[in-house]
Amino acid sequence: MTDSEIIITENDVIETLDLFTKVPSILLRRWVSKNSNLVKSFQSQMESYKSRLSSRDMARAEKVMEMPVEELQEILKKAYVRTGKKQLKILSDPKAKPFIVLNIQEARKILFK
Repeated sequence: MTDSEIIITENDVIETLDLFTKVPSILLRRWVSKNSNLVKSFQSQMESYKSRLSSRDMARAEKVMEMPVEELQEILKKAYVRTGKKQLKILSDPKAKPFIVLNIQEARKILFK
């Protein structure tokens, strides 16, 4: 499967950002406002998770991480409307962009080094 054949859906984004949607929304809001590096805090879990990903899952995760953050946040907004998960609403807010950029950069270091 080539990179251009991978279509990213709201479900792909939700799955890729699953870690963030499991966090209580009050904590996520605080971490977003402080621009916290959550990936560093969960590095060992991510490394363990990486070993269980198929090549297709890795390709989808990479595609999500390569998306422009604005496009990613638009998908997050749509996913919020569909699921009602407050965490998705928090992440879709333009103020969350620096937090997303930081954590995607850190996740790439773990998943694609």
